[in-house]
Amino acid sequence: MNAGAFAPPRLFTVAEYYRMTEAGIFKEDDRVELIEGEVVSMSPIGSRHAACVERLSALIRHAVLNESISVRIQNPVRLSEYSEPLPDVSLVRTREDFYAAGHPAAADVVLLIEVADASLMYDRHTKIPLYARFGIAEVWLVALVNHVVEVHSAPTSAGYAQVRRFEDEMSVTSAVLPQIEIAASEILG
Repeated sequence: MNAGAFAPPRLFTVAEYYRMTEAGIFKEDDRVELIEGEVVSMSPIGSRHAACVERLSALIRHAVLNESISVRIQNPVRLSEYSEPLPDVSLVRTREDFYAAGHPAAADVVLLIEVADASLMYDRHTKIPLYARFGIAEVWLVALVNHVVEVHSAPTSAGYAQVRRFEDEMSVTSAVLPQIEIAASEILG
């Protein structure tokens, strides 16, 4: 190996990631997630971000009213052996065990929502393309800094083929759950 060359980063599996937590390397309340084999620190949750997630939770639960769909808040989604992100809101197919046997996989996900302030560029350029590669049908990006909601749909291996932007009093609508129609201003606060 020449002096200027670096070894590629060590990629971790989800199983190794959990063993690190069991060994005390990460605490249960550490704000980290596993993205493509790398343990990534997440931004702290500010009050505006937390309030938006709470509003979304209430609005989505009210709009969906469907026993076949569960709303999960800041819980893991297992995309692969190397990726287990923590989206802010997940709408997943309901299971009797509430996913006690294992976190939802991409096939269980109906819709994901990421709320972004400091994490906007990371969510837009890392997490959303990752969700597209795993075939997540729809992802919402609530960009608090821009005061806009983006709805990404039609996943491809290169990203989402369709991105719709909703501002102010526009109604945010879902392509996968037509019963969801919420004013962007309600989401953004």
